[in-house]
Amino acid sequence: MKVTIDPATLLLKRLQRLLRWRLWVQEKVQLTEWQVTLLWAALAGFLGCLTSLIFSALAEGVHEMLTGSSAGVVESMRHLPWWGCLLVPTLGGVAAGLVLLYGQHLTRGQSSTDYMEAIAIGDGRLPVRASLVKSAAALFSIGSGGSIGREGPMVQLSAVVASLLGRWRRFTGPQLRLIVACGASAGIASAYNAPIAGSFFVAEIILGSIAMESLGPLAVSAVVAALTIRVLTSAQVMYHVPAFQLNSAWEMGPYVVLGLVVGSLAPAFLRSLRQAEEFSLSLRLPLVARLALGGLAVGAMAINVPQVCGNGYSVVVQILNGPIAWKVLLGIFACKWLATMASFGSGAPGGVFTPSLFMGASAGYLFGGAVHAVWPAGALDPGAFALVGMGAFLAAASRAPVMAIILLFEMTLSYDIILPLMLCSVIAYYTAKGIQGSGSLYSEALRRKESETTAPMVPVGRVRELMRTDPPILAPAAHFAEIAQRFLSVRVNNLYVCGEGGRFLGAVSLHDIKPYLGELDLAGLVLARDIMHEDFPRIGPGQTLSDALGLFLGQTLERLPVVDPATGELLGSLSKSDLLLALVEKRQRVRPT
Repeated sequence: MKVTIDPATLLLKRLQRLLRWRLWVQEKVQLTEWQVTLLWAALAGFLGCLTSLIFSALAEGVHEMLTGSSAGVVESMRHLPWWGCLLVPTLGGVAAGLVLLYGQHLTRGQSSTDYMEAIAIGDGRLPVRASLVKSAAALFSIGSGGSIGREGPMVQLSAVVASLLGRWRRFTGPQLRLIVACGASAGIASAYNAPIAGSFFVAEIILGSIAMESLGPLAVSAVVAALTIRVLTSAQVMYHVPAFQLNSAWEMGPYVVLGLVVGSLAPAFLRSLRQAEEFSLSLRLPLVARLALGGLAVGAMAINVPQVCGNGYSVVVQILNGPIAWKVLLGIFACKWLATMASFGSGAPGGVFTPSLFMGASAGYLFGGAVHAVWPAGALDPGAFALVGMGAFLAAASRAPVMAIILLFEMTLSYDIILPLMLCSVIAYYTAKGIQGSGSLYSEALRRKESETTAPMVPVGRVRELMRTDPPILAPAAHFAEIAQRFLSVRVNNLYVCGEGGRFLGAVSLHDIKPYLGELDLAGLVLARDIMHEDFPRIGPGQTLSDALGLFLGQTLERLPVVDPATGELLGSLSKSDLLLALVEKRQRVRPT
């Protein structure tokens, strides 16, 4: 005789099996919200790396289209006739201007938020169309030989992808800002093959805090990006440098002086870039004409000094592996400074991170050559001073000495240079800070953006500003099958039981249903009200974040229900990870310097 099984009983059996599997995973793997955040950070790093690779390939394609050469920017410009040197950067400026001009129609009504603003003073939402338009314009500025770096648009695009990922997953404000920061970290790691520096770049410059709540996901994202770069390309050490050896403690003396020199040069360099921008705007030229004029200025210098084109990477390699005549380098240094002013001042989209490395390397090499002429034993290799000068100039310009030291180490893998690099970078940092206060390569733009923002982002101080709405709930009369389905459909460990009017009655824990997984008959009789915890911890919307932290202490809960103390209505839930991120932000919300 064939036995028929009731469909409801069959469904209950299947739900029991699935719940047993869910409980096994929960007990063995025990993924917390922080661990899940790390997984999303890793995905943001991978996608950010792919975005950076695509941008680099497109920039090289534009360069080849304009110059007819697949060689480096400097080498291509060297082989162009004089009129070609003038024409290529000018055409690049015109094309970039036209893209930006046409893009204004596509992005009408959309903000121009960049990744730093979105992380430091925004809500983590980056405008996709505006970012794509600016990055497309950067392709022509960079591909035509503008004295600008490609790291800016690479980081912006990586951050945009991360922002889209967070918005797709409906992350809260603190989570969204963190995942955008992870995208920026991946962009830096991809640009320089430097995952540690990528993490510290965002933590030190943008977030202004090296706290594990934020540094952990940044590091995961940067490492995944660097690994992806190494798997998909032949990227290795960015700068191969000769061996360095410190023969005497007296040799540290010239590095102290170099720190003072570079620390004085960096504020002057940044000030000149701002003055060039103000002068260009004062001409009141149309956007296309302004960018074309900037390209023309770079091209005019490139006729005799092609080294002014591009971000300066090839020249830095030449300096570090010298020798190079000091008169030649001095001329290149002066022209590169003027070319960067022309490109930056015209509004050419791109970055000045790599050009800053060039300025530091040139200044360091010239200083080392001068020391060698006076005291040969104190500077046996001027290239060592160039290497140290790169880190010191970047530390002074960015006001992030830790990031600068780590970046130089990762780009060269030269541990022997660490002692003079650390000393010189710290001295340069304090010298620049003493001259220019808190102004840096990035803080001025952030301050300007903040002053233009009509509704600046204020750090949350109350639970209501941080809570998530629409938590998963159950009715008191919900049967075991409904409870099981809810646990399988959402990744939470507690379901809130609400009565009439949304009044919070208690919570059902995932582990509370464990005894019923093997008892089919008993499970069919279980209701939510029978197994809920009426004394479940809860918090009010008007309580402070410090109060919430006190409630979480000593608890294994990942979320707390937010309940109106007057009516008992369930308003939402507060996540522990959101709380910790908000507390970190509140600590650091004084503008990064």
